[in-house]
Amino acid sequence: MLLALAMGVLQLWGGPGPARSNVTVLVPEGASLRRAAQELEKAGAIGSARQFVLLARFLGGGDSIKAGEYRIPARLSQSDILKMMQGGRTLQRFVTIPEGTPSILVHETLMRAPQLTGEIQVPAEGSVLPDSYAYNRGDTRQAVLDRMQKAMVGYLAKAWQARKPGIAVATPREALILASIVEKETSKPEERRTVAAVYSNRLKRGMPLQADPTIIYPITRGRALGRRILQSEVRAKNDYNTYTMVGLPAGPIANPGRASIDAVLDPAPSSALYFVADGKGGHVFADTLEQHNANVQKWYAIRRARGEM
Repeated sequence: MLLALAMGVLQLWGGPGPARSNVTVLVPEGASLRRAAQELEKAGAIGSARQFVLLARFLGGGDSIKAGEYRIPARLSQSDILKMMQGGRTLQRFVTIPEGTPSILVHETLMRAPQLTGEIQVPAEGSVLPDSYAYNRGDTRQAVLDRMQKAMVGYLAKAWQARKPGIAVATPREALILASIVEKETSKPEERRTVAAVYSNRLKRGMPLQADPTIIYPITRGRALGRRILQSEVRAKNDYNTYTMVGLPAGPIANPGRASIDAVLDPAPSSALYFVADGKGGHVFADTLEQHNANVQKWYAIRRARGEM
């Protein structure tokens, strides 16, 4: 009879729980096992808070539970629920910053992220490493932003140490600025190193970079322009417009990803000085102005055929 009783207790503790679907349970900071059990019962993850506490004390070991938000799978046993809470395996949410996102949109993304707390300022342009970042309910936006910025500092330092000799940029800051331009000029991974080579070649020759995204940045701070660039904007003189200045702009124009940083620090072995859209989502590159002008005419013909000109 005692054996049957023991087997019944073990089945009760380790058998399937009553929840028919996944449930979310929040264990407040400083909550006791009893309080956690009450939240579990309220959510339907266990049948009885009193029973859970009793069995946990006899069969669950002496480890304390950790506060946080837990996603309890359907039918999870009481034993596994306790292990989850003792291990602090809380529900993690994610916020994603795509490559090339300007800082004003990083700010908007963090402010919209559910269950984060607190206010933040718009981060410095180029200070955030694009990636997906995990967070827990109740984390502060500033803490998540700090991790994003720490990740950029760490990656840029590591990439700079591995840079190839003879590159066009002299400091990590310059590499970050040029990488932000490369990021905004192409979305095709296979083109990044060649685009980086074009701009590196221009820098070395003292030629203006003539990068369209640098015209747009002072106008929108990274948001889409939503129209064609005006000739007055092409001629505008400011700290960013690389049509009216030689060298790099005053700062990054977006938050570049790892691949664009790597491309600037190891550009393709190319002598190209020009590129223009090829009508297929990529670009065609040229070493001479004559070749480039011919490529531009082909691009104009494509646009006329599409009714864009």
